[in-house]
Amino acid sequence: LRGVTLVGIESVNCPNAERRAAWSALAELVDQDLLEEMTSEIPFSEVVPTAERLLAGKVRGRVVVKTP
Repeated sequence: LRGVTLVGIESVNCPNAERRAAWSALAELVDQDLLEEMTSEIPFSEVVPTAERLLAGKVRGRVVVKTP
């Protein structure tokens, strides 16, 4: 998450059931169409060039890497 500060959350010590409940609640709040719109999928072979673009600030949204 860029530009987001999570204050007072220590999920490491949180029971798995509570984590799942939190993620389920979050999934209901997130606009799935918007998430889909801001997500791109790249093949593993594109990781290095994409990382370079990411570090240069030229990547927006979420990038999912497909593995072989």
